[in-house]
Amino acid sequence: MSDIIHLLPDSVANQIAAGEVIQRPASVIKELVENAVDAGATEISIYIKDAGRTLIQVIDNGRGMSETDARMAFERHATSKIRQADDLFTLRSMGFRGEALPSICAISQVEMRTRPKEAEMGTRILINGSRVESQEPDLCEAGTNISVRNLFFNVPARRKFLKSDTVELSNIMREFERLALVNNRIRMRIDTGAKTIDLMGGTFRQRIEGIWKNSLKAELVPVEIDTTLVKISGFLSRPEYARRRNPLQFLIANGRNMRHPYFHKAILSCYESLIAADTQPCYFLKFEVDPASIDVNIHPTKNEIKFEYESEIWKLLTTAVKSALGMNSGVPSIDFDNDILPVETLAPGEHPVAPDSSFQSDYNPFRAAASQRSRVPSDWQKLYDGFMKDSYPSSPALEEDAEEESLAKLFAGTVASSLGERKGNEALGHSSLIEEEELQIGSSRICMQIGLKYIAVSSREGLILIDQYRAHLRILYERILRERNLEAEGSQSVLFPEVIILDPQQQAILSGVLPDLEAMGYRLNQSDGSAGEWEITGIPLSGRNEDSKDVIMRILDSLTEEGPNYGSDALPAKAMKERKALMLARSSAVAGGRRLSEEEMEHLVAELFRLPDPALTPDGHRIYTLLDFPRLESLLP
Repeated sequence: MSDIIHLLPDSVANQIAAGEVIQRPASVIKELVENAVDAGATEISIYIKDAGRTLIQVIDNGRGMSETDARMAFERHATSKIRQADDLFTLRSMGFRGEALPSICAISQVEMRTRPKEAEMGTRILINGSRVESQEPDLCEAGTNISVRNLFFNVPARRKFLKSDTVELSNIMREFERLALVNNRIRMRIDTGAKTIDLMGGTFRQRIEGIWKNSLKAELVPVEIDTTLVKISGFLSRPEYARRRNPLQFLIANGRNMRHPYFHKAILSCYESLIAADTQPCYFLKFEVDPASIDVNIHPTKNEIKFEYESEIWKLLTTAVKSALGMNSGVPSIDFDNDILPVETLAPGEHPVAPDSSFQSDYNPFRAAASQRSRVPSDWQKLYDGFMKDSYPSSPALEEDAEEESLAKLFAGTVASSLGERKGNEALGHSSLIEEEELQIGSSRICMQIGLKYIAVSSREGLILIDQYRAHLRILYERILRERNLEAEGSQSVLFPEVIILDPQQQAILSGVLPDLEAMGYRLNQSDGSAGEWEITGIPLSGRNEDSKDVIMRILDSLTEEGPNYGSDALPAKAMKERKALMLARSSAVAGGRRLSEEEMEHLVAELFRLPDPALTPDGHRIYTLLDFPRLESLLP
């Protein structure tokens, strides 16, 4: 038998490693900037062309490399950060695997010019797809200058999966925010061609305000706790500034960005009773721990960190967050008890009044109401008799529950009769099984709302469960597309322009879709005072009753990494039209938790099944499911 196991060539092995380390242009920037930080740089400049496809250049004033080091840096697992396995538990550098540079040069064309500060001459090296083409002395500035051209030029399948320039640029800006936030003492500059951001070194708070242009200045409260186990510092947003979309949430451990769902949940638990259920706070928190108590060698991107004392840090984190919110008026306190007469001393119908005063600022209007509610008729036998005779008036809540119970009984009887009818048909040799796409709903159907979220409908094939929000979303989406021309319907000026504040990532997205928004009737102008402020000066003619700011923010938020790829240019007109229709439908659809009348449910079901494709929402979620008779029978054996 011939041998079948063999070693892969270095070029193939490097491309495999590149698939884990380098996923998109933003990954290249992360690796190169972290190398510059490890080299002791105090200034880092980044230049981008074509969202990183054509050029990514990172220049730093760090230590630089000798001729031998410059060549060795592109070998796999060549690193200056560690020498033995035990060094993994004392890491204080960003990189340590020695995989970043060989992975980058395996899928691009790399030019590096570097010089140590004490040397007179530097080194210039050219690498094309892992192959060293030349290395020669060079007269260059102290530090390192790396240019990465034509990313994925030799892996067309990977290049094809890159998203549009707008999406990739937004990912670059998000990565730049993370890197700039972690390295707040370093001057960092990025030039994308369309815009330039230059951040001077400073305190952590100054860096936050520098990135988001002071838009968070009034929102933040400081957090500070220092123990022998962990030091936690940073800032939180006040509860009243919690966001429904795009919350800024950053966790940093020993100078490294990290994702940590466990600690994220701890922070949210502190806001649980302070903010709405559909909002989240912003936070910027740094953790400083003993390097021996964490493991960063979990994922190639080094964004996941395992903590040895996770549960203990959880408790300290929640304590720090709650303390910060309490000391900075994050948790309001109300005292209604000052100078108010006790309730027990009040006569029936008498209101509490402060003595010798015609006005009392801390008067409690709720005590009297509570007192009235707490009084029940003293003749409890009469109440009992009235209840037995069904003559005592019931509360609206009891009436609603009784109505739902009677509907449930009526619905159960209908299903039972339908089951009996189906069994009778089967006994006669008839079959009532129909494909789901051919659901038949009779005119005498009975609808029932379940959990204020779903609508149950009887049909010839069994029981249909419908998500009321998704059903209404699909109906509104089709109606908006059918009745309104969202492509070029004209624009109307607004008397008082509305201001929206965008972070660098959202601005990058806006620059790519601004022509499409203008074609839809929106006019946006950048404010003179701040680069992140935009004014909505015009809205579509049909947009008088819609929240234009909400629609625009939803469109921008939908153009994220998870969104579909519409190509490298601006979005097609049809795609933008459909996207706006979806945003408008989402903002108007009836949400779960609202009680619907029988007529409303009937109308909703009828409108849904008139549509040519009622099974899915525009974004691909199932609207209903069918519990056919065999499945119902299996549930009730």
